[in-house]
Amino acid sequence: MEITFRSAQPGDSPLILSFIRALADYEHMLDEVSATVELLDEWLFEKHMAEVIFAVSCGEEVGFALFFTNFSTFVGTPGLYLEDLYVKPEHRGLGIGLAIMRKLARTAQERGYGRFEWACLDWNEPSIAFYRSLGAEPMGDWTTYRLSVEALHKLAGEKK
Repeated sequence: MEITFRSAQPGDSPLILSFIRALADYEHMLDEVSATVELLDEWLFEKHMAEVIFAVSCGEEVGFALFFTNFSTFVGTPGLYLEDLYVKPEHRGLGIGLAIMRKLARTAQERGYGRFEWACLDWNEPSIAFYRSLGAEPMGDWTTYRLSVEALHKLAGEKK
């Protein structure tokens, strides 16, 4: 199976949102998706805050990855942070996820980045096994923290 890649372009937001919703459904978090086509248009294509690539097979987008640049003060260089990776169920087990990860690793190298990082849900054993097979190691000494909308407003001193 030949896999090619294409970068998302303006007009792709409905397709991107469909991948996001499919991933959220897989992760049992569909009720948490508040992204819209308009928000994706603004933040991806007007403000360029993240990038999306599609894995394409036989003219069909069969997988996607959304990523952005972070920065490591310890390494002193930017890094690539993978926010989302999703392959359609009927195309899993065919090497598409591996192809996407290789494409992202090459992108990080080409840009001179020092790291390639992502998070994975603790219960997602198939993904954990896949990531471990790539040589990725969990960062056991770290816990991710998040301020969601209400806590963010409260911390900022705003009333919601």
